Amino acid sequence: MTDGVFTIFLVDDDSSVLKALSRLLRARGYEVQPFTSPHAFLMGHDASISGCAVFDVSMPGLDGLELQQALTAGGSQRPVIFLTGKGDIPTSVRAMRAGAIDFLTKPVNDDSLLAAIARAEKADTAIRSANAELDSIKARFAVLTPREREVMTHIIAGRLNKQIAGDLGTVEKTVKVHRGRVMEKMGVRSVAELVRLAEKAGISAHSGP
Repeated sequence: MTDGVFTIFLVDDDSSVLKALSRLLRARGYEVQPFTSPHAFLMGHDASISGCAVFDVSMPGLDGLELQQALTAGGSQRPVIFLTGKGDIPTSVRAMRAGAIDFLTKPVNDDSLLAAIARAEKADTAIRSANAELDSIKARFAVLTPREREVMTHIIAGRLNKQIAGDLGTVEKTVKVHRGRVMEKMGVRSVAELVRLAEKAGISAHSGP
């Protein structure tokens, strides 16, 4: 969170519900962005803002689950909490399988909603931390030369300098230089650390001859 404020994106076609929940959440120190339709939310949603979404399940146009799918399809990993006027077990199961934080029945209990939002805040923090680490790894990988990247794929496959030299048609001394630069640029001290970073970034190992 850049400003330390956690934002709740409320989406419900019932304005009275929006007003009541907005009042509750603002009183607890949250920033609230209310929307009366899924379309308005998709148009105004800023995925860079730290927060979670609270969707009504039954809405005209897109329902809550379809809105969650649209959000995910757009690349957002926003934690979602669902509210429903009916205790619909199959729908709640679908929601949870799709990664929902919770599925609450209206009229929602204040403590239950606040507890779900607290879980969403932890999930959002974890997601943003993981994404920041991934961005950092990719940025380091981007500064490697094509040859260093090639050597790196051999290193994470567990191949020795002599084997890499043979694969690349060069001498072992040159491979040692490239290896040292790869380790330095990637900010690691061991092959195990390098392998861990490569796995997180989806960088494939050289499969060998």
